Amino acid sequence: MIVPVPRRHALLRIAAAFALPAVLGACSVGPTPGGGARRITYGEHPSQFGELTLPAGAEPRGVAVVVHGGFWRQPFGLELGRPLAADLAGAGYAAWNIEYRRVGGDGGWPATFEDVSAALDLLAGPVQEAAGGPLPLDRVVAVGHSAGGHLATWLAARPGLPAGVPGADPAVRLRGVVSQAGVLDLVDAEERGVGAGAGADLLGGGPDEVPDRYALASPIARLPLGVPVVCVHGTADTNVPIRQSERFVAAAGEAARSAGGAHTGSVELVTLPGADHFAVIDPATDAWRACREAADRLLG
Repeated sequence: MIVPVPRRHALLRIAAAFALPAVLGACSVGPTPGGGARRITYGEHPSQFGELTLPAGAEPRGVAVVVHGGFWRQPFGLELGRPLAADLAGAGYAAWNIEYRRVGGDGGWPATFEDVSAALDLLAGPVQEAAGGPLPLDRVVAVGHSAGGHLATWLAARPGLPAGVPGADPAVRLRGVVSQAGVLDLVDAEERGVGAGAGADLLGGGPDEVPDRYALASPIARLPLGVPVVCVHGTADTNVPIRQSERFVAAAGEAARSAGGAHTGSVELVTLPGADHFAVIDPATDAWRACREAADRLLG
């Protein structure tokens, strides 16, 4: 599918230059400073929280977990996801915009992966309580940008992780994923200098130094995922080249053929001609609308 993109948003460009019982015990709920969302913590670290935004006057049609990008590094936070969460809530979703420990702020392997897993699983308890009623946990999709696209897609792979590793045995499973210019092949990203060593910083070494971590953490290495993934990517993206999504889609097709196609999860590439890395997180663009429409399709 090809979607035209009319413009970019300068402000966004500047802004973007494991056990559930333990999580429940650390939870607190309160308003966000700007209002309109409720802040819910899942741990004691300052980065262990999320913001819940509910649709006005209606039962949520589904839950959208928003995972921000920034190459897993501390300077970039969930404020990047707030405009998307507001737009998704306006479209009828309960939007759960999550923060997590990043590199330079006590993140990396395994903390970042433990955090996004705990934040997703929090939907099974305190997030529902803050929502004032049950959320449709069989209709949860993740929408992640850049490094957040990596984490969102990795969250879909959790059911297939070996026992005892970060993220294994999820309490909440995703219905599908929208990867917005996601870093989906960590080995290839490191070999090509995507993010100037961001993947090695995240995992504590390069692919030759910690290959087991790459095998667990890279979405392309976890195929088939068993749930659908829509990769939305601009052709003019110089931060995370579209090659990342193209390789993932091709590998997913091969994994599906090898597995006989049953229960492997469809993978689709939505190409955005002329779009850069940040068009997909600007709610005013057709690029973002393509992402929201992809989430709608995942819910059926």
